[in-house]
Amino acid sequence: MKFRAPVQTVVGQDTSDGAGVRLRRSIGTPSLDHLDPFLLLDEFRSDNADDYIAGFPDHPHRGFETVTYMLAGRMEHRDHTGVQGNLEAGSIQWMTAGRGIIHSEMPKQEEGLMWGFQLWINLPADQKMTQPRYQDIPPGNIPEVVRDNARIRVLAGEVQGQRGPIEGIVTNPTYLDVSLEPHSHFTHPLPLGHTAFAYVFDGSGYIGQSEPTGDPHRRSHLVVLGDGDGVAAVTGEDSMRFILLAAKPIGEPIARYGPFVMNTQEELRQAFREMQDGTFLESPGT
Repeated sequence: MKFRAPVQTVVGQDTSDGAGVRLRRSIGTPSLDHLDPFLLLDEFRSDNADDYIAGFPDHPHRGFETVTYMLAGRMEHRDHTGVQGNLEAGSIQWMTAGRGIIHSEMPKQEEGLMWGFQLWINLPADQKMTQPRYQDIPPGNIPEVVRDNARIRVLAGEVQGQRGPIEGIVTNPTYLDVSLEPHSHFTHPLPLGHTAFAYVFDGSGYIGQSEPTGDPHRRSHLVVLGDGDGVAAVTGEDSMRFILLAAKPIGEPIARYGPFVMNTQEELRQAFREMQDGTFLESPGT
């Protein structure tokens, strides 16, 4: 196995979004605008309700997918069709916005820890105007593999014959939540040519290394990995928990503004015109 080497380390930047939710952003920043097909990665983590209670009121999306993975707390999701779902600790929602959706994501708690991730993944041109769909996966439907001193939750992709519940995604993603004890090793195969990164959200360790040498990667470090057919990680005195993402790059022009991600500026202008004239949610040809 040719292990992927780390080629860039990005430290998450504090920001806010929605109605004032405090976030730490790693993809979608001046340091890392995008990582094809990944467009944005936010970590939200606070036990201060003032940091999250305002939530994300109604807002539109078009042309990409939003992925919410909850580690702690509860959020309620609603969209313009009346679809409602509850995101609880350990659950994942993979929403393909396609041609358009208007939805909200609001806290279902007034105190306590709210912790999780939101990831944006691009869609190719021939799928940007597809019909929206959801994959809402409760915690009990996510397989977990225990191997040596590693615990791996398989959200998408496969580990030792255990397949994650997310299916039918054009970029063929891998999404793993990996916990390593001190003095532990982790390896996993990844398809050659897929874009890959790891984000450390607890403890510290060494991503893209088989021996603990040099400075470790710490909390809020996003590690971009070069090409290869596998990834390695190792810990020293500390434990480490990270998410590992990989997906097939799309290789198309990106035109993005706010909640819309298209291929051309004219397509963006069209989306805004449709929002203004009330036709944004109509199916093509109606």
